[in-house]
Amino acid sequence: MKKGRYLKFNNFKDYTVLFWLFLVTILVILITVIHSNIKINKYQQIKNTMENIYLKKTFKEITDSLKPRYTTINYISKEGDTYENIIENLKINSEEKKLLINTILNEKSLKILRINQKFTFKFDHITDQKIKEFKIQTDKKNEILFTRINDDKTYEKKKIKKNLTKNIVYKETIITNSLYNSAIDLGIKPSIIIEFARLYGFQVDFQRDVWKDDSFQIIYEEFLNEDNKVIDTGEIIFANLNLQNSDLQLYKYEYEKNKIDYFDENGKSIKKTLMKTPINGARLSSSFGNRKHPILGYTKMHTGTDFAAPTGTPIMASGDGKVIKAGWCGGGGNCVKIKHNSTYQTVYAHMSKFGRGIKKGTKVKQGQIIGYVGSTGMSTGPHLHYEVIENGKKINSQKLKLPSGKILKGDERKKFELSKIKIDVLKSNLITKLN
Repeated sequence: MKKGRYLKFNNFKDYTVLFWLFLVTILVILITVIHSNIKINKYQQIKNTMENIYLKKTFKEITDSLKPRYTTINYISKEGDTYENIIENLKINSEEKKLLINTILNEKSLKILRINQKFTFKFDHITDQKIKEFKIQTDKKNEILFTRINDDKTYEKKKIKKNLTKNIVYKETIITNSLYNSAIDLGIKPSIIIEFARLYGFQVDFQRDVWKDDSFQIIYEEFLNEDNKVIDTGEIIFANLNLQNSDLQLYKYEYEKNKIDYFDENGKSIKKTLMKTPINGARLSSSFGNRKHPILGYTKMHTGTDFAAPTGTPIMASGDGKVIKAGWCGGGGNCVKIKHNSTYQTVYAHMSKFGRGIKKGTKVKQGQIIGYVGSTGMSTGPHLHYEVIENGKKINSQKLKLPSGKILKGDERKKFELSKIKIDVLKSNLITKLN
């Protein structure tokens, strides 16, 4: 190759060298570009990854902030429940569970857990799932609210009365089938029917004294919520049971502060030491006296009265008293024995199960459910075997003559007459509204 103004290539060899120089240069450039792109892509990937992490974290924080701080859980108690097992099922730590249990058990009105009690627990998600507050319904009209004080280990309690409206109801009908069915057909709640039967249980045997075309009238209280739905029933104000054209009228009257009883039109209390029959909706299946025993096959003295009724029919205490036995009585199966006073005791046998809280030593009120009809022990079918013991001797409960309760006299009688007039006027107004 010679020097000159321009480079000149005189042979093939010179061209070959030039070609390879060009190729190497191109390759160097390509490698540099590719390497740069790889670095850029890698950086971009790292950058994108970091951004995604940041965005996901930010999104989580945003969505978490949108969640409600508090959530609630509702529960309705069932048969067999205890406060312990209800609290145990909550997703809180053991220390928190212990605090709730102690708070509940320290409240006297919650000593007994009843079926269908409503619980509401309010969780605070910021304070590690602690219970901010909880409510327990004590009855259909009242509940207790427990509120945590400054996230401390104590709760402040507040009793709340629900916003219910009291309504006075009047019903009357002719009995065509049974008192219970006739009342149900009128839309009367079972709780009122049971109370009606309990009041008349001192002087009426509903299995033998009530006939077709007899009639009854009743005035009672019911409580409505804001949706006008009946939430609960209150007390009976007036009742009249017409049996074979003979009226048995009862008036509610508060004869002393917080002492309420039911009196006939002459100011005589219908309450007696013992009710005539401790069960409703049953028929007399076996009387007191000698009979051929249905299982043993020979004649022996039947020392009580049997009332045939479906299994599960409630059995009531026929009078105030103290349970002196609640357990197995051999041929009598599950039985309850009550001492009423120094003179009278009663026995209730063949029960399918005992009433809630019924055990030896329990004090019971007249009309309180102490058990349910069954067929335990030596029995051919579901029934109640009922005994009355007077001064240690078993007697015929259906022939027992018991003194009536309180008789209003003097100023008491005058106040009662005024109260009776008000109730009669109320009855007239309610009947007018119906017509």
